[in-house]
Amino acid sequence: MTTFAKFDAADYLDNETVIAEYLTAALEDPNPEVLLAALSSVAKARGMSQLAKDTGLGRESLYKALAPGAKPRYDTIMKLLHALGVKLHVEPTHV
Repeated sequence: MTTFAKFDAADYLDNETVIAEYLTAALEDPNPEVLLAALSSVAKARGMSQLAKDTGLGRESLYKALAPGAKPRYDTIMKLLHALGVKLHVEPTHV
């Protein structure tokens, strides 16, 4: 029987370009849980303690904001994205 290690996206999110591409792909999914899970993976990759410090949020608050089913505030997401060194990009859907 073949066994496989559990895949963890955080193991591969090691620079801003990869993080930006990963989050962009998550934003394309209509399910908001996909973006929340992606942000959680990125936060794990960067280290929750450091990210909490960089965002000015408490570590527990950050964990709660990124928990499955959470509804984080816009300002929390923006602080998180800024601390990660990425930003959202908007473009028209019909050109």
